[in-house]
Amino acid sequence: MKMKKSNSITPFLDDKGRIKAIPSPNRTKIPVLSYIAGKFDCDRNYTEKEVNGIIDEWHTFEDHFLVRRLLIDHGFLGRKQDCSSYWVIKKSDPDED
Repeated sequence: MKMKKSNSITPFLDDKGRIKAIPSPNRTKIPVLSYIAGKFDCDRNYTEKEVNGIIDEWHTFEDHFLVRRLLIDHGFLGRKQDCSSYWVIKKSDPDED
């Protein structure tokens, strides 16, 4: 799992690298969500409980529901319609094109 902090999200991280708040503007929200998504392994499926546990580990404001929804809505995580399985949606790297 990645531990690197992006300078653009540093104001939103505590001293342990956990998210303190979700910013409103997409220019900062997307990098924060990408940071959290980076805590998930790309090549496996997760239960909802596992997703919530990882999110809880990496934020301080106790709202894994909001963070999970944002990760899904912004295309970082996918899920089955019945919420029984979640996975990381792999983003294409523009440098590879």
